[in-house]
Amino acid sequence: MKECKIIIMGFGSVGQGIAQAIALKKAMIKDKYGVELKVVAAADSSTSAINPDGLEEMLLIHSKNSEGNLSAYPEFGTNVSGLDVLDAVEYDLLMEATPTNISTAEPALSLTLKAFDQGKDVVTSNKGHLAIKFKNVTRAAEENGVEFKYEASVGGAMPIINFTRETLSSCGVKSIVGILNGTTNYILSRMTSEGSAYDITLKESQELGIAETDPTQDVEGIDAACKTVILANSLLGIDATYDDVEVEGISNITSQAIELAGKDGYVIKLIAEVSKDNLRVSPRLVKKGSPYDIGGTLNMATIKTELAGDVTVMGLGAGSLETASAMLTDVISILKTKY
Repeated sequence: MKECKIIIMGFGSVGQGIAQAIALKKAMIKDKYGVELKVVAAADSSTSAINPDGLEEMLLIHSKNSEGNLSAYPEFGTNVSGLDVLDAVEYDLLMEATPTNISTAEPALSLTLKAFDQGKDVVTSNKGHLAIKFKNVTRAAEENGVEFKYEASVGGAMPIINFTRETLSSCGVKSIVGILNGTTNYILSRMTSEGSAYDITLKESQELGIAETDPTQDVEGIDAACKTVILANSLLGIDATYDDVEVEGISNITSQAIELAGKDGYVIKLIAEVSKDNLRVSPRLVKKGSPYDIGGTLNMATIKTELAGDVTVMGLGAGSLETASAMLTDVISILKTKY
């Protein structure tokens, strides 16, 4: 039986989702693809658990949540962290789920490049290094002859990068227009349905855990702009970085503006547009009942093509297990081509 030895870097919500997804689906993957997934290391920001013979995925989650760090993992908990984890155990694939850093792209950038240098494949949910240094990172993967997958970096469980590359490969993509941030969509949807003010709705969203304590990256459009850059590079071949995107968030949207839009048959959404002429994230009016009129934390995107017309995809844009599902699909894609 072939083995794929995995390191999980980052053990917050997404990292724990990866562990859970592997626990739930490793038997199916073993039966269907003839490869046994084995988590040989998992690391949070300061500690790790490492065992060349494999770790129990659900015990990793229990150790982290009960004691606050992975050094609490019985027998195999350590204080090894960061790049040193990649030298501490033999592995085949890095699943990188550290927090996005739009200023320095670290630690995702250094972890990814080191894994490439070691000849290892990488699957990531991180947007920072892709938004700042997309060409550098993808070129490094090519030069080292390794696989680099990042479906989960845009839209969580919404299929768009692999779907467009594979299922729409003959169609020619002209542009992509969509809602790429679930937090802002939730806030705007609540303001529309309840007539509530922005500040009150944001506070409620934070209490529900939908918005971060510091919501800047979401409400000011930064998160959606990062995803815009990733789609521009990966699907339209545009050599763009975050600085090329025109960005306006939703913090200035008032309940009065939403009410006026509603009287004319419109709703206000934070829309990302990706085309050779325009890279932009901004609030826009969209028709009630149109594909853009979605509620909650859903994401959607309309892919405008030369041959197939408009193709619209939709899915949950965030969530621990939902994001992990996209990463595990990327892992299976690698298993199908390399194992």
